[in-house]
Amino acid sequence: MALRPHSPEALPPELPFNTARREDLLMLGSWLWILVMGFFVGQIVGRLGMPPLLGMILVGILLGEVLSPEVLAAAGDLRLVAVMIILMKAGLGLDREKLAQQGSVALRLGFLPAACEAVAVALLSTGILGLDWPTGLLLGCVIGAESPAVIVPGMLRLKSLGWGVAKGIPDAILTGSALSDVLLLLGFSLLLSFLGQGSAASVRLGSLELSPLQWLPFQVVMEILLGVAVGYLGARVLVSLLTQQNWTRNSVQEALLAACMALGLVLAPQVWPYFSGYLAVMALGFFLIELDAPLARRLRGGFDALWTVAEIVLFVLLGASLDLGVLGSVFWPGLLLLTLSLLLGRGLGWWLSTLGSNWNGRERLFLLPGNMAKATVQAAIGGIPLAQGIPGGEIILALAALSILVTAPLGAWLTQVCAPRLLEKGEVDPTKVGSQGKVSFLAAVDTSPLAEAVLRKVADLARRVDGEVIVLHVTDKPQGKGVELLRQLTQRLLADIRHQFCLASGPLAETIVTLAQERQVTDIVMGKRGHRGWEQVLVGSTSQAVLETSPIPVILVEEEDFKRSRIPISEGRKS
Repeated sequence: MALRPHSPEALPPELPFNTARREDLLMLGSWLWILVMGFFVGQIVGRLGMPPLLGMILVGILLGEVLSPEVLAAAGDLRLVAVMIILMKAGLGLDREKLAQQGSVALRLGFLPAACEAVAVALLSTGILGLDWPTGLLLGCVIGAESPAVIVPGMLRLKSLGWGVAKGIPDAILTGSALSDVLLLLGFSLLLSFLGQGSAASVRLGSLELSPLQWLPFQVVMEILLGVAVGYLGARVLVSLLTQQNWTRNSVQEALLAACMALGLVLAPQVWPYFSGYLAVMALGFFLIELDAPLARRLRGGFDALWTVAEIVLFVLLGASLDLGVLGSVFWPGLLLLTLSLLLGRGLGWWLSTLGSNWNGRERLFLLPGNMAKATVQAAIGGIPLAQGIPGGEIILALAALSILVTAPLGAWLTQVCAPRLLEKGEVDPTKVGSQGKVSFLAAVDTSPLAEAVLRKVADLARRVDGEVIVLHVTDKPQGKGVELLRQLTQRLLADIRHQFCLASGPLAETIVTLAQERQVTDIVMGKRGHRGWEQVLVGSTSQAVLETSPIPVILVEEEDFKRSRIPISEGRKS
């Protein structure tokens, strides 16, 4: 059968249509390879006990020669998007009350180690690598940042096991690492702006003409103040649009609008260079917590989901952008630089940060493996100087990659190995230990008609946040007919939700609260009967007892609101 003249298959291979079509397919294929290979190789490396990001970088190195040129050309813009997501996550993760509770140790950990390491890198790079002072300081801002992708899971695991919790060491490291990233990202943006101006640029204030170096202190103050102000105004606008005027219908739309505003704040200084876009985005996230905490919590989940994709793209493109020749030429000098700056610069910062604290020598030594890991920020900003034509940009990118390859696996491994040897094990408070990104509910049910209402309520809550459900039935007769009917009802109503059906015996309120603490659930959902008068006094209420004794939030389902619920009452203990 002859092909129709207008059919793409009928065109000769040399015609532009087919060339453009092949380029489009090559670009789509490149994205497919990046996402699929990055995900699976990252998971394989993670199952081997190493950070998954190492597998993603390896995929990038292997795919560097076969990826579409258009994809590689877009790497700089994609890094900017990744920086925006990191900044919003950092801002939404800052808690003013938590910072106050951690005291001066956490605040000092957020500034001194990072600043000391950045200065040490700048000093050492002038001698070891031959960089000038401003470029060395820019390298220091890249190298000094700590990796939330490695540190946060490690510290949460230590908290769940009880290591160092008595003195709040994991919390102090978590808070300090978040603050240090804020500090160095701000310093990076200011230095990048300064180096991009060139030596011929000057600023006139009245009759005074200032060089870029003389103008730098004024620029720092102005960009900080205006950045905070712009972030606050942006938070006000988002709260008005998303919660007061109700322009969105779900959390996905909320996250999309917030991401667009944050990306706009990052890009705006390229047109109006009078404020720090990086600081504005972090301030945006921070002020959202202060102005509307429920909205901030929903946005945090949305940006966590965005980061799941952005992380793969970021680290794969980092590997693909690496010049292995440059990496090889700076490997040994770079390794010496990283070692000395870590031991001397960051070591001095750790010592200064813990002066006057109740930490002993072994606990201070734990800071070496505890917050040495580097990955996320280095991958996001390491290639920006090269993309903007900053002299020495290829060296900065190579050392950023080297710092990830060396410190990320080493820090993750040493944290778990050194914790039992250097930290004291304390009593774990389950209400203060969370799993990153995990939401779970405990539904306490009996075999009364109210059980169906409780299960429907917890199913609705779990679907909204992609959570898990533990259904608990407290009974002395685990083999009865009522239990089997309750199992069937649970399976029917929670069929599309990850759930577990549990039986237990013992005092009702105590058993519910104990299991909720052991499983570290987010909320307890249970029914509340409408006891009246003397019946309330004589019989009492399990729901009231749980409310009084549970440190975990309790959601009550009123009996009056669900009188149409149906389940046979055959046996079981009632609340």
